[in-house]
Amino acid sequence: MKLVRGAWKLLVGIKDGLVLLFMLLFFIALFAVLSARPNPAAVKDGALVLNIDGMIVEQPSEADPFAALGGNEGPREHRMRDLVRALDAAKGDARVKVVVLDLDRFAGGYPAAVAEVGAAVARVRAAGKPVLAYATGYSDSGYLLAANASEIWVDPMGGTLFSGPGGSRLYYKGLIDKLGVTTHVYKVGKFKSAVEPYILSGQSPEAKAANEALYGAIFGQWQEAITKARPKAKIAETIAQPDAIVAAANGDIALANERMGLVDKRGDRLAFGKRVAEIAGADAGKPAGSYKTIKLANWLEANPAPKSGDAIGVITVAGEIVDGKAGPGTAGGDTVSGLLLKGLAGKK
Repeated sequence: MKLVRGAWKLLVGIKDGLVLLFMLLFFIALFAVLSARPNPAAVKDGALVLNIDGMIVEQPSEADPFAALGGNEGPREHRMRDLVRALDAAKGDARVKVVVLDLDRFAGGYPAAVAEVGAAVARVRAAGKPVLAYATGYSDSGYLLAANASEIWVDPMGGTLFSGPGGSRLYYKGLIDKLGVTTHVYKVGKFKSAVEPYILSGQSPEAKAANEALYGAIFGQWQEAITKARPKAKIAETIAQPDAIVAAANGDIALANERMGLVDKRGDRLAFGKRVAEIAGADAGKPAGSYKTIKLANWLEANPAPKSGDAIGVITVAGEIVDGKAGPGTAGGDTVSGLLLKGLAGKK
């Protein structure tokens, strides 16, 4: 009987321990959820931080609830209208001492969307409010945002080289011939570059002409925007002779960027943080380089989108075009047509 009573006490102890553990986990989860909710009352004087750690999109796609569990989370998506609203609200608000653009993990976006945010950054700067940008290395689209800032910082161990739009493409014709594989491709017309990697070893004249027309125009607009936002940046020379410019700086890309007027300061995050703290105020009790911040989520909650005026229906067609129905971030044919028909039916 002693053995049975001992076993029973052990089981009861395990049960009580598990109950306490689950209660503790529940309250931790509840606290995390409540803490994650935007709090407009938390907005105090400081630096409005735009940590754009992902892509700028017109319409964020639906999040996969199981992606995080499997470790397959894609890049975060930031709504263009939210960023523009945050920046425009910061122009005349005395609580925002400086706007910080953290572009270290910026993954780009469609040129039009990035340009819209860049224009909003320029409006903040034109209003007389400082805007400081930081990154270890700027991508083409990241630099378009940073060019509109008052100060551009780059990590001394990093640096920026521009690649232009379009990227690169692999052609498999040589490999296919060596393997003795026969490919059968059927196409109509000359401008059918999707199948060219299987039948050619390089792009056709038609594909080259189409790419130059499209990407040449995009790249030209990018250069014009950079020149307008930052006239002292020697963009043309940097694009034409990147190797000579970097060699003249003994291989130091960050130094070469500074010499060409692309950046204002070379410094690590500690130095950058101290610079922001000079404007926004240091965050007492925290390590050196910390400064008073305004979280973007809290700022957006404190500055909701205006709802006055006549209502206008806006149908966003963003993402991959597919047949059938689709959620946000994907252009489903049936979904878009249904929204159009619904809008037309409700028109007065």
